Amino acid sequence: MEHTQQLTPIHTSLAPAAIGPYSQAIRCGQFVYTSGQIPLDPESGEMVGNDVQAQTHRVLQNLQAVLSSAGASLSSVVKTTVFLSTMSDFQAMNAVYATYFSGVTPARSTIAVAELPRKALVEIECVALVTTPTP
Repeated sequence: MEHTQQLTPIHTSLAPAAIGPYSQAIRCGQFVYTSGQIPLDPESGEMVGNDVQAQTHRVLQNLQAVLSSAGASLSSVVKTTVFLSTMSDFQAMNAVYATYFSGVTPARSTIAVAELPRKALVEIECVALVTTPTP
């Protein structure tokens, strides 16, 4: 089987369209790998929220939509990577993040970066196990 036949691009209108040449996610076997989500409104494409808490909510809602489209969910996430524009937002982001993950929480890395696309305060990507069949 060719390599490209094993890769399934994931797209949903319930999450923001990619702002560059990449897929919202790729399903490979029983795993889905999401691109980083920033706090964009799926309908308008505009940034949502002026603080890291509001932005983290929007980012995780976007991730939920992408994962659902791939047959996964936040409860099947095995690893996240969180990018913050400043580590001083760590506790505020963490407070929101904790409301979306319970039970067995995913492995996670949190990294402060110089800048994120569209001046976002937070970006999150993840890897999840596919738990339901998709068409």
